[in-house]
Amino acid sequence: MAMEQIKEMTQDYEMYLRDESRTVGFAEQIAFPHTAGEVKRILKECYAAGEKVTVQGGRTGIAAAAVPYGGCILNMSKMNRVLGMRKEDETYFLTLQPGVVLSELRKMIASKHFSTAGWSGESKEAFAAFRKDGAFFFSPDPTETSATIGGMVSCNASGARSFHYGPTRNHVYGLTMILSDGREIRVTRGQKANGYQAEFLCDDGTRVVAPIPTYVMPAAKNASGYFAAKDMELIDLLIGSDGTLGVLAEIEIKLLPLPGVIWGTALLFEDELSSLQFVDKLRNTAEGIASMEFFDGGALEVLRKQKKNSVAFSALPEIPAFVSTIIYVELHSDTKEEAMERLHRVGDVFEEAGGKLENTWVAMNPRDIERMMFFRHAVPESVNMLIDERKKEDSRITKVGSDMSVPDDHLFDVMRLYRRTLKENRLQSATWGHIGDNHLHVNVLPNSMEEHARAKELFKQWAKEICPMGGAVSAEHGVGKLKAAFLAIMYGEKHIEEMRRLKRAFDPKWQLGAGNLFAEK
Repeated sequence: MAMEQIKEMTQDYEMYLRDESRTVGFAEQIAFPHTAGEVKRILKECYAAGEKVTVQGGRTGIAAAAVPYGGCILNMSKMNRVLGMRKEDETYFLTLQPGVVLSELRKMIASKHFSTAGWSGESKEAFAAFRKDGAFFFSPDPTETSATIGGMVSCNASGARSFHYGPTRNHVYGLTMILSDGREIRVTRGQKANGYQAEFLCDDGTRVVAPIPTYVMPAAKNASGYFAAKDMELIDLLIGSDGTLGVLAEIEIKLLPLPGVIWGTALLFEDELSSLQFVDKLRNTAEGIASMEFFDGGALEVLRKQKKNSVAFSALPEIPAFVSTIIYVELHSDTKEEAMERLHRVGDVFEEAGGKLENTWVAMNPRDIERMMFFRHAVPESVNMLIDERKKEDSRITKVGSDMSVPDDHLFDVMRLYRRTLKENRLQSATWGHIGDNHLHVNVLPNSMEEHARAKELFKQWAKEICPMGGAVSAEHGVGKLKAAFLAIMYGEKHIEEMRRLKRAFDPKWQLGAGNLFAEK
């Protein structure tokens, strides 16, 4: 294709063929638009040529949604401007391009410094009020802060604090999406479907009328396939659609008041069962808990070794040999008095579960909280370093990670399933994640491709057992390409076909997100 913005793929762009899933794809062209107008022109060109299009953000995903399967890569990293702000009552909303990086957004919000070039008078007026107001934040917190907001919306990312604040979906109030043929739709929160029919007005006066799938979504934390419900909010259909319905061009997010006090505590358990009993009781009896994070013995052992062998992890606290599990609890409160009451409640439940208060780490200031975050992020990083060592023996080896969730009443059931089957299959693993939502990342660490294959088969077995529990095959990473088989297990062929009909209404030539969610049929 001849359009100036579309470049031929060369070795210079090889990095854009992969994401954090370590999956490698292929493409013939790549484009880096700066504006919605450029996105429209690129999509129209691809539409006319029948070219597939894969949308990319920061490529931090681990489900391979951003990995191209031919055609043109549409990388949104240059669309990284904050376009405006509005104030409604006492709430502030930001309108962003999809390539804004989460870590940069956090800095702008915390410092209250934005480039306001091109902002409307109304936006500048809202910004002036914002600068005089209190502190605010955007609560979704995926592990990779180099994620873009567009990528987070595309997979409905969440993170640790979703236990209290919910996933990205809860904080998105407006979207502009460009369809595969270049038409544009805008939707704001409050616009509803008519039963199981969604209707969107396009900028050229035409309409997209789409049938909403009729499956019942699980009560567990869920980022598996299209959000679907009778009379649903139309915006929720687009959030979490994994780049299969259109290309996000503008996103409006809601900011929340920053809590006055943020404290954290890590509780060290001698056995895993006690930690699960602690979680089960705490989440039903304590207030102000923003997150509950879990680290099992396998994860802690990897961390101990990396602390010993790598200077990068020397600042980590020593993990006593008796510790088999750590639960990290973060508390958000308005006052120190309220925070202290909540901290004491956490301690009481810890003791009731057999813990000893001397076996705790407490963070009451930003520096110590940052150290806790370093510990939390060091676990997956240490696992990746271990796998990198094993790749020296066989470059095909990768970790095999799960992202499944279950309702509260099945936490003990799913942990028994994990422990029993991992032992039966003689597989090394490291498990961490969002235990408050019964959403754990069980990572198998294979020593060979034979173990890698066994791990992938084991995950299929887990999907077949977790779905009848009312669980979800993906709780926060999205389905992408790597979990498409699990989505079929979760919903069955009848409902997968309903998803295909929905996609065809938006993307009749089946050009967007090839391989994501399900195959064309």
